[in-house]
Amino acid sequence: MSKPKIAIVVGSTRAARFADVPTQWIAKIARSHADIDVEVVDLRDFPLPFFDEVASSAWAPSQNEVAKRWQKKVAEFDGFIFTAAEYNHGPTAVLKNAIDYAANEWNKKPAGFVGYGSVGGARAVEQLRLHAVELQMAPVKSAVHIAWGDFLAVRQGEKKLEELEHLNQAATALVNDVAWWAKVLKAARQADAVAEEVKAA
Repeated sequence: MSKPKIAIVVGSTRAARFADVPTQWIAKIARSHADIDVEVVDLRDFPLPFFDEVASSAWAPSQNEVAKRWQKKVAEFDGFIFTAAEYNHGPTAVLKNAIDYAANEWNKKPAGFVGYGSVGGARAVEQLRLHAVELQMAPVKSAVHIAWGDFLAVRQGEKKLEELEHLNQAATALVNDVAWWAKVLKAARQADAVAEEVKAA
């Protein structure tokens, strides 16, 4: 079985976003894990309109060409780590919209989160975990929460994320969990596919 492929999804598209900093940091840690392959996926490369299809792609094929390209990209991966900014006690609209534009492509794959902002993005992450469950994903317990003091220190150039050992430890735990679940669930999905082929034969 090939290595599970993990996407680091950049959950903000603002010109002044902070997301690039935690994305590069968590991607470096994830790439040091021998059991997974890692790719950064930037939502700026998928300029999705606000959801405007006749139904979820679980029930009807999407018509928008960017949506089709996004769904194809999501389907490539065996697990996901999302950067999650917190706005007004919730995740960014662009990330929720991107999640809504795919359906079956998320199923039976792990999801992890790197939150930042007020209270370390904890409320945004909790909402995203609920969305993940609805999409039959497996949200992992481990997470990274870049609290306000750390966020400001990094944003103002006083510290780098890799200098904050408590965050490095949280990131390593997160990557380990996503890697483990990605390997297990990939094997299970492949077993299901084989069983379906046998049944159809």
